[in-house]
Amino acid sequence: MAADKEELVAKARAERRRYKAHCKIADMSPGGARIACEIVPPQGAQVVVYIDGFGRFEGTVARPDAGAFGIQFNCSQHKRERVAEQLTLYLNGGDVNESVLRRHDRAPTKGLARFTRANGDVVNCEVLDLSLSGVSLSTDVRPPVGEFVLIGQMAGRVARHHETGIGIEFVAQDKGHAAPEPAKPKLFVAR
Repeated sequence: MAADKEELVAKARAERRRYKAHCKIADMSPGGARIACEIVPPQGAQVVVYIDGFGRFEGTVARPDAGAFGIQFNCSQHKRERVAEQLTLYLNGGDVNESVLRRHDRAPTKGLARFTRANGDVVNCEVLDLSLSGVSLSTDVRPPVGEFVLIGQMAGRVARHHETGIGIEFVAQDKGHAAPEPAKPKLFVAR
């Protein structure tokens, strides 16, 4: 059973890497981008792009053609507003840095923690930094982007993979009522 699970994970990782490519942004707006790339995904494919200075975007492929494709970003209104601000800075010759317009400051934090995956596996990890909206962890275990996890008393979603681990975005526990101020994450870090 464990061998089948490991084989499935290895196969999924290989499939994900199969479509990794360097691309060039031909045009960009807060709602999407035109991307020149040697790999052109099919219409409707779900993709994740990392745009230097702007960050990570999930989206749906629209208008594929030879050597390029359009992507419609799947992001919140707040993120679209931040991208509009970043584009304005860029067009005016300013320094565009995705960390400048973050919703919440990150605090470098060192310590041990663990998170619980959707399948119940508990994974030991190291906290790299923490903010009101998420946490960056150092771990060899890389759950797929989008998987829901529990870390401490916070529910989160794997938002990205990075060189040493994963980034988790905390999810609101009650989406029906907007809190006037974000709750402070209850993450216990062993030092």
